[in-house]
Parts: sequence; C-alpha cells; structure tokens
Amino acid sequence: MLSIADNYFSQFELPVGYDIDLDRLNGQFRELQTIVHPDRYAAAGDEQRLRAIKLSSYLNEAYETLKSPLRRAGYLLKLQGVDVEQVDQSDLDPELLFEQIALRESLAELPKDESALDRLDELSRTTGDKLARRQLEFAACLVGRSAAGSPEGGDLAQAKKLFHELQFLTKLQAEIEKAEDAIV
Repeated sequence: MLSIADNYFSQFELPVGYDIDLDRLNGQFRELQTIVHPDRYAAAGDEQRLRAIKLSSYLNEAYETLKSPLRRAGYLLKLQGVDVEQVDQSDLDPELLFEQIALRESLAELPKDESALDRLDELSRTTGDKLARRQLEFAACLVGRSAAGSPEGGDLAQAKKLFHELQFLTKLQAEIEKAEDAIV
C-alpha cells in the first residue's frame, strides 16, 4: 500500500513551488486514489481498512491544498516555517485594508438587479487582474528557497504579506461571483 510522503508535493511527484502542473496533479491524484480507495480494502482486515481510510483522507487534503492557489501559498509558507495563522500589524498594509473596505462598501451599495452587472464585471476583472499579479509576486518571493527552508534567496516576510493580500482578494472575488450569481 502507498505511504505518506514528506510533503504534499512529493506525494504527487511535483516539484515544491507555487507554480504547479495542475493536469499532472489531477492525474496523479486519480491514480493514487484508485490505489488507496477504501472500497478496495473492504474485505481486508481492520488495520488495512483503517490505513486506507487515513491515506485516502490524506490524499484528499493534499489534493485540495495544492489545487487551490491560496491554500497552496499557505502550505508553502508552512513548509518554510511561517505561521500564516499568526497575523500582526506588520503583516497587513493599512492601504490594503482601506482599499478592501472601500471595495466591499462599493459591492454592498450596488443594486441587486441587472443594472449592477457591468459594475460587477468591472470589479471582477480588476480583482482578478490584481489577484494574478499578486500570485506572480508571491511566487517570486519564494524563488531560491529550498524545500528544507534554507534561505538561498526569496523574501518570506513579503511572501507572508502577499499571502494575506491573496486571502483578501480571493474572498472579494468570491463575494463578487456570489453577487453576480444572485442577479443572474
């Protein structure tokens, strides 16, 4: 039976990094899931069934983490020893906070009918563009750092700040999509 690798990237035979081959991730996930799917171990002993359930759960968590750009960013920082759950004032740019408040207020003030679709489209494009730029900046911050965490380059403090900005932008993008779906 399959064993758990050192990290999620190794589990799917992917290089550790922000930019990954999603097709390869999907293919590896399907292949590994067929190996450890609990149904394959229905006739096995309790220990093997439990192990299959744990491995399947681990693979699902690893897959969902790597599939999501935001979760992947957080995981990469975790591998480098950065606690993204612990946020202090230096992690949050006041300009970013004011911008997010203004964008959310703008979103809340939009009419809840088709007349808002153009503005929602514009907000979605602007947010999507900014999200893409921040993802590139985040990936650049990690360049030159080994999987073991030895600093060979990169800027983890800036990467953590960008991670928090990615959180805001991802949430805002989801709110925009929800508003669009409510109208359409």
